[in-house]
Amino acid sequence: MPGGFAANGYGDLSPGKYGLAGCFVTEVVMTFFFLFIIIGTTSKGAAAGFAGIPIGLGLTLIHLVSIPVTNTSVNPARSTGPALFAGAGHIQQLWLFWLAPIIGAIIAGLLSRWMYEREALIQTVVVEESRVS
Repeated sequence: MPGGFAANGYGDLSPGKYGLAGCFVTEVVMTFFFLFIIIGTTSKGAAAGFAGIPIGLGLTLIHLVSIPVTNTSVNPARSTGPALFAGAGHIQQLWLFWLAPIIGAIIAGLLSRWMYEREALIQTVVVEESRVS
């Protein structure tokens, strides 16, 4: 099938014929940045109501960088649908486009938790008041 429904792939199924390692690293790094942007723009202290702007611009940049490499996944569901229609070769490579985004997301979550840990810790002081009538 020509084009393969923009399904993700590495090796001969990669738009730029990139190998497994290059595609894996690209997907991990791009997913990491995408989730890092999402977490950062929706965390406490971020400008409320404007999260869509950096998220959308970040996703646009991620697509511009990684479409020539893997057709851009950064989302296992986005990879699964086209692979089911594109055929056996894409389905056999689907594992990469599940594993790499999950690893990228875990790294983004751990780094964000470490960076925003102080914001999550709130010191509470209990003051007891006694009233004399």
